[in-house]
Amino acid sequence: MLRTIIAAGAGAFIGAAALAQTDRYEMPADVAGTARALADTALDSDLAWDIVESLTTEVGPRLAGTPQEARARDWAVAKMEELGFENVRVEEFPLDLWTRGRSIYEEVAIVSPYPQPLYATSLGGAAPTPEGGLEAELVFFDSFDDLLAFDGAEDALRGKLVFVNDRMVASRTGEGYGWANRKRRQAWLEAENRGAAGVLIRSVGTSSHRFAHTGMMSFPEERMPEIPALAVSAPDADQIERIHHSGETITLRLRTHAGWRGEVVSGNVIGEIPGRETPEEIVVIGGHLDSWDLGTGALDDGAGVAITMAAAHLIDQLPENPRRTIRVVLFGAEEVGLVGARAYANARLADGTIEDHVIGSESDFGAREVWKFSSNVGPEALPVMDAMAREMAFLGIIRGDNESGGGPDMIPLQYMGVPMAALEQNGEDYFNFHHTPDDTLDKIDPGELAQNVAAWAMFVWMAAELPVDFRAGEDEAEAGDAAR
Repeated sequence: MLRTIIAAGAGAFIGAAALAQTDRYEMPADVAGTARALADTALDSDLAWDIVESLTTEVGPRLAGTPQEARARDWAVAKMEELGFENVRVEEFPLDLWTRGRSIYEEVAIVSPYPQPLYATSLGGAAPTPEGGLEAELVFFDSFDDLLAFDGAEDALRGKLVFVNDRMVASRTGEGYGWANRKRRQAWLEAENRGAAGVLIRSVGTSSHRFAHTGMMSFPEERMPEIPALAVSAPDADQIERIHHSGETITLRLRTHAGWRGEVVSGNVIGEIPGRETPEEIVVIGGHLDSWDLGTGALDDGAGVAITMAAAHLIDQLPENPRRTIRVVLFGAEEVGLVGARAYANARLADGTIEDHVIGSESDFGAREVWKFSSNVGPEALPVMDAMAREMAFLGIIRGDNESGGGPDMIPLQYMGVPMAALEQNGEDYFNFHHTPDDTLDKIDPGELAQNVAAWAMFVWMAAELPVDFRAGEDEAEAGDAAR
């Protein structure tokens, strides 16, 4: 049990100059022992499962700005207070609300040459069709690059439906997502600029199931789409591709009700484990509380919410708190453009506490096992990150590079100079479920979820207990600024 764990004592004073003297840092035995004990406890704990089960069952889908997301904030406040977090609060921010309208199911069908329904879903930010629907010829592009390079007659796409067929390749790192995702974010703009009546894309995902993957589009210079934009399930995209390659002309009929509904309120939920010696120094972790409206957001990002809350709670059960404060932030409105993340970072810039954020990390890549520990810290802190990775090696975790981000909601903080760590998960099948109705609790393996909590508890404990300056060695850092 955690109450039998011996908490770390004074530990080692880690100044920048000391780290610079060696290429290897040895983790103090007391810090390492507590980290291992935390991991052992986490591996036997069902807490993270209980949290994500509660969220996905009692709240369900949590589209940003909706009453369901507000219910999730209420749930999060109650859960944090139940688990003993301190300074629990909600920081609200304004949000423009988009919803898909009457139903999560869109009316999309091939009219000719072979009439049949298709499974598709509106993309975030899309405009609706006219009330009576829209019928038009489809123009097929094998890739987004082909659409970018299209130099046909000026009116060649006018009044037609553009279809972009890029496929995403599955990988452990999910590295194919960024490339494939260009069409989701930008195809509407290219199509609209060429006079198209609407745009459809092959879903950005790796599944062969008949589920469409939604997601937000990009809006350059705050320009909003005036045409409908939809993602088509992979089997239906295959059907379109086969008919196109047969030489037949395809006509589709669409009827959607998506659109912007006005300004509403969202918010970030924050809870803390106060530091015992330097409580003003903050190790910030978390996940995002909102989800898309198709599934119950178990993988994206109920798991991240549960993992980080559970890890912090386990540390809170130690005989004494770590030196630094652990702050868990459950970000609102991530899916619609990192709105909560930007609000949080701007608030910390305004209150002058950005420099107090010593390191950050977010769990937002599902619930498969953590397999790599990467970072983005000052060079003089690298030996400590290497030592952390060695402590976590028994969990099957290897050391990554020092060029990592800390997760989507950490991007604004990273831009403001906050060092980052990344506990990278196995993403081989993550994009089978991402942004689909299939993102549900049954996709989470309890053992893999517990391994995540073990890794996170170790990292967060070590980051909060060791008086190391993770910025050390950067141009703006002063030598020896590690401990105050």
